[in-house]
Amino acid sequence: MKKFIYSAICISSLLITACSKDLTQIPVSSITTNNFYTNANDFTQAVTGAYSGLKAYPDQALWMGELRSDDIAATSDGNRDWQGINNFSPNLTTTAFIVNAWNNNFNAVYNVNNVLDALATKGDKIGNDSLKARFTAELRFLRAFYYFNLVKFYGKLPIIDKVYTTYEVTTIGRSPVSEVYNFIIADLQYAMAHLPVSYSGANIGRATKWAAEGLLGLVYLTKSGPTYNIEGPGLNSNEYDKALALFNDIITNGGFKFAASYPSIFSYTAENNPEVLFDVQFMSTSNGADYPSQLVPGAYWTGLGLSSYDNGYGTATYNVSRNLLSSYRNSAGTATDIRDTFSIRHGFALSTSTPNTLDTTRPFIKKYIDVSRRGTNRADWPVNFIVMRYTDVLMMKAECILHGASGTQADVNSIVAQVRARAGVPALTTDVTLPLLMEERRREFLGEGLRWNDLVREGLAVTTMNAWIASDTLSATINQVMPNYVIYPLPQAELLTAPGLYTQNPGYN
Repeated sequence: MKKFIYSAICISSLLITACSKDLTQIPVSSITTNNFYTNANDFTQAVTGAYSGLKAYPDQALWMGELRSDDIAATSDGNRDWQGINNFSPNLTTTAFIVNAWNNNFNAVYNVNNVLDALATKGDKIGNDSLKARFTAELRFLRAFYYFNLVKFYGKLPIIDKVYTTYEVTTIGRSPVSEVYNFIIADLQYAMAHLPVSYSGANIGRATKWAAEGLLGLVYLTKSGPTYNIEGPGLNSNEYDKALALFNDIITNGGFKFAASYPSIFSYTAENNPEVLFDVQFMSTSNGADYPSQLVPGAYWTGLGLSSYDNGYGTATYNVSRNLLSSYRNSAGTATDIRDTFSIRHGFALSTSTPNTLDTTRPFIKKYIDVSRRGTNRADWPVNFIVMRYTDVLMMKAECILHGASGTQADVNSIVAQVRARAGVPALTTDVTLPLLMEERRREFLGEGLRWNDLVREGLAVTTMNAWIASDTLSATINQVMPNYVIYPLPQAELLTAPGLYTQNPGYN
């Protein structure tokens, strides 16, 4: 899919992105739509274009997930867009990342709905019922994916299940989280039933049955989490057995493999490897990624003579937190964990001069950086972003078992021992508990945007974050975490578009 996704996105953008930056949508011209959808190739390009909304996902995962968690102790050199996210400010309604996440995901939903409407009215032009069903399944997977991002970020949401007029959109209020989940689950169940188990050639990278199963398992797992007494992503639904059944099917029948080498999972030359259930496709020049440069201090690029590769936030830093760094070390303080040495840069040159000064005070996530394979600028890295991988499925299975789903403590211990063995560290000498599992996930998935959602899902967001703030002596820069902060506020512009339609999430100004 990487070979033709850019041209397809360009074509699709002419047809399906005529929407505004918020939910005030402008319907696509019926003349343009009628002229375009004349054969299967037209639909192929339009469906491929609907994947373009995924390009925003890595930055959302890093800036609104990783940076929100106890993985990162950031320092600002001014009033930065991300600062309120990191320090749990109640004043975030105009923060660019939060506004863009709402806009990008809903615009992506709008694009999906446009193609679904075209399939419903002109799908006979494809001339192949099976292909039509697959296209529909891909689109419904994507819509579920975008909505799941939204419900984790904002809680209650308007359910936009087709293309609406501008006026109609201003009358659709936010539905309860339970109804949003019903919408997501229905889309994923359809996707599971109609998506292929794999693709070949240029189609590699499209959603598969296994991607839909993995996402649905995560939906059930997240939905089963605590409510925090707010309308967030957790409903305390106790659907761990449902999640486990899906994870077990992937493990037994999906054909995925536990990679022998941790670094190989993220190799530029081994993308879409057997660890990967689903990833966001990027390639240099025409469809490059910017996420490898995001949580990296600008001084690192200066030391390489590549200042144009920084993220544009000056001398701000994104240090891996002290207690996470120490958790990688053995009792003697020695770094023996492969995930540490591969994922974290502990020292870097400050200039290109010789000899140069080495900075060891700003350890940062380097997991996705291979300087030898850089593109033309900071937004041109030719490496995919893994959304879900096989190790995640195994560890989520362990999580389900620890919540009472079918399985044994020995199953849980075995999964964690396997993960640790690959990292070059010994198995734990005690039974794995939920807190221990979450800490292992923290080390395993550093930089993959999972930590904050893991904490929320397990009811640990408030207690763990506040304990970390105290232990890393960050109370002067990070506010106490409140239950309301497990979700973000709605963008202010959405409240003003149709006054009275939405009510702001509690705890935000």
